[in-house]
Amino acid sequence: MEELVFYLCAAVAVVAALMVIVQRNAVYSALALIACFCSVAVLFFQLGAEFIAMIQVIVYAGAIMVLFLFVIMLIDPESEGFAVNRHKRITITAVPVAALLGLLLLWAVTAIVPDGSDASLASTGGIEPIARSLFGEYLLPFEVTSILILVAVLGAMVLAKRTD
Repeated sequence: MEELVFYLCAAVAVVAALMVIVQRNAVYSALALIACFCSVAVLFFQLGAEFIAMIQVIVYAGAIMVLFLFVIMLIDPESEGFAVNRHKRITITAVPVAALLGLLLLWAVTAIVPDGSDASLASTGGIEPIARSLFGEYLLPFEVTSILILVAVLGAMVLAKRTD
């Protein structure tokens, strides 16, 4: 069963990565990138790197891609609306795919940490060494990155304001 999940998530990652490249609509391309990030997170989860998997979902698929979508929709006003018939077709296929991926994620969580304990984190060293490194010797690059993201958001707002 683990091999099936691996091959399924690997296939989703490859197809989603190809969709990022071949899509003409920037919003669809960003959504395909989110699917790629989530499938890679499941692969990290299967490897026993739960912390990296959660960071992949929270930081990349959550924060960074929301920022990308926000900027794309601010700068490209044509991408705001979807065609009615295409939207209906996407909704019909999205519900079963989302349910399947949810069940796969639930299975992966229960298979790797069956009792809900932090046993897997303790065996790999846990989050504490990563936190000490991130907020110790890498504090300046961490803060510079956060300021860079803030400047990018402000720049997108300025660009969007000029077009109105």
